[in-house]
Amino acid sequence: MTDKNPWEEMMRQAQEMAKTFPAMDAFSPKGFESMMGLMPKDLMETFFGNKYNPDGLDAKTRLLLTLAGLTMQGAQNDVALRQTVRHAIEAGAHKQQIIETIGQMALFAGIPAMQRATDLAQPVLDEMAAEADTGTDKEGDA
Repeated sequence: MTDKNPWEEMMRQAQEMAKTFPAMDAFSPKGFESMMGLMPKDLMETFFGNKYNPDGLDAKTRLLLTLAGLTMQGAQNDVALRQTVRHAIEAGAHKQQIIETIGQMALFAGIPAMQRATDLAQPVLDEMAAEADTGTDKEGDA
């Protein structure tokens, strides 16, 4: 019997195996984020909105609530927060509504969480505003 922890040995083997994959050293989660598409507003309303529940919350409100929740958690999930901002805009949220949603969470989550969420959301807001100004769409015309 060995004195090695079997879990430590398993993790060491997994790390060694990962090093053998091509381009694994250049892996970045941001690469996955750029591959994620933007769900169209109609589809969001169908799945997350009030299409089948007319008295329920619409997709924009649900996404603003999701943004508030992500901020409350300290804006720890960068990709989820940025994607939520993108989808909220697609669902009809305005920049001011997004900023107010994040700002409101300073009362509950604290200023550092609000600042981190703002720092993550601002580049997305700038990017989407630039796309709107130029009339370009990252998804392309289909």
